[in-house]
Amino acid sequence: MASKDTGFIKDEIRDKIIEITSEIAITEGAHSVTVTKIIKKLGCTNRVFYNRFSNIGEVLEIVYKNAVYKMHQSLRSEYSIDKNFFDYVMDVATKVLINTYEIKMHFSHYMFEHDSLTQKNCEWWIRQVKYLIEYAADKKIIKELDSEKFAYTVWCFCRGFNADAISRKLSLEEAVETFQYGFGCLLNGIKA
Repeated sequence: MASKDTGFIKDEIRDKIIEITSEIAITEGAHSVTVTKIIKKLGCTNRVFYNRFSNIGEVLEIVYKNAVYKMHQSLRSEYSIDKNFFDYVMDVATKVLINTYEIKMHFSHYMFEHDSLTQKNCEWWIRQVKYLIEYAADKKIIKELDSEKFAYTVWCFCRGFNADAISRKLSLEEAVETFQYGFGCLLNGIKA
């Protein structure tokens, strides 16, 4: 992921700091990441860190943006007319849930504190979902509906489901099973 030219050193050590930050966030949660933990794992001084980043938030933002990019990649599979549209949508939605579940579990607190990042993510997902809705409506696979409002509804359902399942510490298996049931009911409601 490209970064702004800030005058900081961009090298393998910088990449290693990002990697270590990600590891700490995954094992302990994003709220547990500190410069002290990073430099201890890296075996260096504060100066090495601060020659590459201005603060820990800057590193966490990079790790978070990388996680969001990974979430977006979950939707990159192309729909083929040979596939059942509803099976395709369920498969994609489930894949997104699985690919993001642990990421969101460790970044949930961070995500809710950084609404500007969440807003961009929201807009990206709504555009992607809206495209699928308009495609399905054009092919008469679903009922006519307001694609903008329904795309936002899908975003809210998926994001809200994920947040609740994470806060209640559901296992991934239980989260997937429950998600598929609820999302399946939502999809059945829009079939033509």
